[in-house]
Amino acid sequence: QVQLVESGGGLVQAGGSLRLSCAASGRTIRRDAVGWFRQAPGKVREFVAAIRWMGATFYAESVKGRFTISRDNSETVYLQMNRLKPEDTAVYYCATAPRDYESRDYYTAHNVYNFWGQGTQVTVSS
Repeated sequence: QVQLVESGGGLVQAGGSLRLSCAASGRTIRRDAVGWFRQAPGKVREFVAAIRWMGATFYAESVKGRFTISRDNSETVYLQMNRLKPEDTAVYYCATAPRDYESRDYYTAHNVYNFWGQGTQVTVSS
């Protein structure tokens, strides 16, 4: 069993930056892929970014060039968000995917992830 806790959300003006963290406990996630998703009010949960256990990364087109997903040697994965836009406003969730595939499409599907955090709110004002 893995527990995931997101942190780092908040209110920021358009053009600003935030760094989200996803901290894991219960067992190691170093061999798992980790994804970030977001859900805005009235919208479906959408893929934001993912990182495989060896470091390969994937991004949604809407955040490519602005967001960076990374992981260090601890049980934490980060999402650095720069040049934020009002349309980035959402609750951001991290999740672990226990299987490893090369295909980007695999990591964009939320049903391949088995453990999820509770989410952290990101609000970008115009």
